[in-house]
Amino acid sequence: MSAAGDRKVFWGGLVGHPVYRLVTDLIFQSPRRQFFLLASLPVAWVLIAHLGPILQMLWVSFLDAYPPTVGQEPNFTLANWARFFEERIFMMPFLRTLVFALIVTFSTLLITYPVAYFLAKHVKRKNQMIFLLLLLIPFWVGEIVRTYAIMILLGNNGAINLVLKSMGLIERPIPFMYTTFSMSVGIVYLTALYMLLPLYSALEKIPDSYREAAADLGAGPWRRFWRVTLPLSREGVTSGCTLVFLISTGFYATPVLLGGPSTTVFAETIAGFFHVAGDEWPVGAAFASIMLIATLSLTGLFLKVMGRGGKGLLQ
Repeated sequence: MSAAGDRKVFWGGLVGHPVYRLVTDLIFQSPRRQFFLLASLPVAWVLIAHLGPILQMLWVSFLDAYPPTVGQEPNFTLANWARFFEERIFMMPFLRTLVFALIVTFSTLLITYPVAYFLAKHVKRKNQMIFLLLLLIPFWVGEIVRTYAIMILLGNNGAINLVLKSMGLIERPIPFMYTTFSMSVGIVYLTALYMLLPLYSALEKIPDSYREAAADLGAGPWRRFWRVTLPLSREGVTSGCTLVFLISTGFYATPVLLGGPSTTVFAETIAGFFHVAGDEWPVGAAFASIMLIATLSLTGLFLKVMGRGGKGLLQ
């Protein structure tokens, strides 16, 4: 008998075995058991890969020393959390990060909404995927590479300054780099995709008949946009703003490369505690937990406002 025939006999015998039938009947005899079986791996992945590190960080934030040393048992303390509120020097980068993330989120929305609208409503459906792929090409490389691309663009000998010089508009290079402007451009560039895709998905679902009906009733282009298109794209606006805000508060490499001394964000402050020797890891974990709680609270408030009163805000 061939190898294929042997495998067929083996699997046939296994399927017909009473133990196999008993196990499959126990697992699949009810929809609830099928659901738990299918959900077990995703839930385990979320708990281990996502919630696990966060819970570990929270636990470390309440210790007086970490990593633990031989012969020394770490003690529970709230001093790491209290340090944030006692030393005002940490409050400025914390508030700067939140305000900066809000401004970047709003700026990204203003920049990408027209692009998403043009792609969803003015590009033929058969060509939309090609345009999306063209927009996705820069995001096939890492964050560091794209950040260096912005540095080359905004540098003293970068493309912008060279164009301005060739046009006779400037004599000396404009110092774009290491400012709030350069950091803003870099983060908007890095987060544009996370705003564009939800907006495009929401706008693409809006039937053209709605705008045509509004036009038949005498509504002009701007009125159709404010009263029909924008409210119906609320889900895309909410999803895009949530993603961009959460991502913007956690950027580290881009602010380091594009920012300056006056643009220090909270992620740099947190990283500083993990880069120094000594028992500073618990302080960094506490500060990271504070930022996590603040961003999740603001995001939850935003989602609540958009869920209940967002329709009115977008009209």
